[in-house]
Amino acid sequence: MRIHYILYVVGALVCCVGLSMLFPLAFGVYYGDDSVLPLVISIGVALLLGLLAVLRLRSEQTPTLSHREGMAIVAMGWMGAGLFGALPFLISGYMSPTDAVFESVSGFTTTGASILTDIESLPEGLLMWRSMTQWLGGMGIIVLSLAILPFLGVGGMQLYKAEVPGPAPDKLKPRIKDTAMLLWKVYLVLSVAEVVFLLLGGMSLFDAISHTFTTLSSGGFSTRNASIAAFDSVYIDAVITLFMFMAGMNFVLHFRLMRGDVTSLVRDSEFRFYAGIILLFTIITTLCIWDYNYDSVWQSLRLAAFQVVSICTTTGYATADYELWLPLPQALLFFLMFLGGSAGSTAGGMKCMRILLLLKQGYHELLRLVHPRAVKRVKLGGRLVAPDVLSGVVGFFILYLLLYVLSSFIMTALGLDILTAFASVAACIGNVGPGLGSVGPAENYAHIPTLGKWVLVFNMLLGRLEIYTVIILFVPEFWRK
Repeated sequence: MRIHYILYVVGALVCCVGLSMLFPLAFGVYYGDDSVLPLVISIGVALLLGLLAVLRLRSEQTPTLSHREGMAIVAMGWMGAGLFGALPFLISGYMSPTDAVFESVSGFTTTGASILTDIESLPEGLLMWRSMTQWLGGMGIIVLSLAILPFLGVGGMQLYKAEVPGPAPDKLKPRIKDTAMLLWKVYLVLSVAEVVFLLLGGMSLFDAISHTFTTLSSGGFSTRNASIAAFDSVYIDAVITLFMFMAGMNFVLHFRLMRGDVTSLVRDSEFRFYAGIILLFTIITTLCIWDYNYDSVWQSLRLAAFQVVSICTTTGYATADYELWLPLPQALLFFLMFLGGSAGSTAGGMKCMRILLLLKQGYHELLRLVHPRAVKRVKLGGRLVAPDVLSGVVGFFILYLLLYVLSSFIMTALGLDILTAFASVAACIGNVGPGLGSVGPAENYAHIPTLGKWVLVFNMLLGRLEIYTVIILFVPEFWRK
């Protein structure tokens, strides 16, 4: 384990974080708000320390990057991004150190859980940086680095596997750098398209860019206290619902669609499962809230579809306080916090592919009871699933539930009621944002005890980096030769 090389790469990533602050700085200068000085200082600190690590730790490059080093770089890179991304919030004086780290990590992990009680009181520069952390975290800082930093081209697959969500990441090009660049091109095209559509709906350029950043990243940060409900527009709801749905799809499918392969959607079993769950839950939720909460079936459908897609894709936007709905739709939304979007998407959660494989494996075990001598293998999309992939999915599922339960117990020990404790952990480890109880869509995380916020920060990282990449750091053998 070459610690100096790991810190060297992390230093380069910190430089990227510092440079990315130039974009919100431009908005701060344009609006003349008090975010300019904090952003300038943050850029200086990030570049100074990042370059210091790069220059002091740079050594002759070795031909390969080990799997362990790749995982360590990803985990430490995300932690570094969360810490340095918190500087503008901290230096501006709007947040305490814990709250600043919480907000920053929530951004980079695209969780969307916020400690802010008055979002609109923040200057535009900080609001844009808050949104941009989610946009960067959505496709992944590591994937971005693979695309623009040549020295990560060697051994890049180890970083790609560790960062890209899903049990088996697709490599679209022979060179991993080309794959990363291709994914970012798709991400940029979709981002520009959403900005245009939101502008046509009457949003300001600032709001359109901010909400595009937090929609395609499945993040959910908004510039308004009332989230998307503040715009009260059927058109804007429809546009954001569509792009949230697209963000929850595997980005490989977007690439194939752009090349004219429309049938890839029909052939992809995970997409059929993902779309089917959203359609089914939307219909059930609509029927539950129609007449009970809303007189119009169309209004019920609009709000149900938005909220189901928002929670399933772990975006976390809100157009209604779903805690006022009947228990059944609330239970459905709580289940969706665990499900998440597709593998290879910007969404969090366990991912539809894993749940689909678990269901297939369960059905396979039932068939073995009926036909003990039958030789059958689990298939996905007509292809056999390798045993190591299945074992990885089962291991992930077990670890996910164990860490969820353990973290929930800790939150209850800190004095939170059972509903809030279990819902807050589900919302953070699933990178959803809003939960139930006192962290519902109409509330925030400001009241959570300091220790509880750090527990939730840890859960955000667990969820974004797919459990293994973070937990492996605590295994002693990982650091030994």
